[in-house]
Amino acid sequence: MRLAQIVDDNDKRALVVTARGESRLVKGVRTMRDLAEEALAEGATLRKVVADRGVGKPVNLAAALKEKRVLTPLDHDDPAHVFVTGTGLTHLGSAEGRDQMHRTLADAATLTDSMKMFKLGLEGGKPAPGQTGVQPEWFYKGDGSTVAPPGGDLVSPSFALDGGEEPEIVGLYLIDDDGQPVRVGFALGNEFSDHAMERQNYLYLAHSKLRPSSVGPEMLVGDLPADVRGVSRIRRGKEIAWEKPFLTGEHNMSHAIANLEAHHFKYAPFRQPGDVHIHFFGTATLSFADGFRAEKGDVFEIESEPFGLPLRNKLTIGKPDKVKLKAL
Repeated sequence: MRLAQIVDDNDKRALVVTARGESRLVKGVRTMRDLAEEALAEGATLRKVVADRGVGKPVNLAAALKEKRVLTPLDHDDPAHVFVTGTGLTHLGSAEGRDQMHRTLADAATLTDSMKMFKLGLEGGKPAPGQTGVQPEWFYKGDGSTVAPPGGDLVSPSFALDGGEEPEIVGLYLIDDDGQPVRVGFALGNEFSDHAMERQNYLYLAHSKLRPSSVGPEMLVGDLPADVRGVSRIRRGKEIAWEKPFLTGEHNMSHAIANLEAHHFKYAPFRQPGDVHIHFFGTATLSFADGFRAEKGDVFEIESEPFGLPLRNKLTIGKPDKVKLKAL
């Protein structure tokens, strides 16, 4: 089952459920957060709450996406209450590259800091039940105001050195009234970053991640498949300028999802009741790694069958901001 937030024909928010190949409105609820809070209050699953509410008229979700009426799957009335974060160095890469990576990792004396971090994940990122695994690389991307809707533009700031896609799985969370994190579901995400800036020096990672991102269009309810396969491509005009398959899911990761979640939510500021968290789980596939440079007007397209409709966003370049610091 998948869920999506849209703007309906009456210019009001609505919730859409897709199951057995059919998309329909969910009766009596307009936002994913309201549905999640109802499930928490009832001690029920999202599936049960949707089933109890029932469904209404059918929705052409693909048409709504084309008309830019599909919203980010989980959001908040106040974007300041949305944390957008992520983890890196979490994926094993392709099967062919995995063997080579293990041979390289065998010589610890030659490892860069990034490869040392990756090696830690390989050795301790999937702890036994009841144990704590090694912590991953972590970064902050911004609040909810930085999240572009499905079909919206990814605006690279004027000072950026580059703007490139990162096809990822995203965890969507709500903090309950007791300050405990609740996973609402999973979605596709484009963790758009400035890889040229990061390549200058890995200590610029924090700067390179302060960029917009996009999530959706649909949210997968329930467990994440262990082996997720998809395709990431860049369209330039009518042509496909770059394309490559990607692998994700725990089978293709050096960290367990639960371990990534535990190390994010162990921090008390990330457990404030009512807040929403959008957390990217990392990738192994980048056009930048292939020497490709995205250009203004290119469209990033990420798709994977379990997540329904593809996530598409156009790359645009922002105008310089006029910032003048004042002292009091």
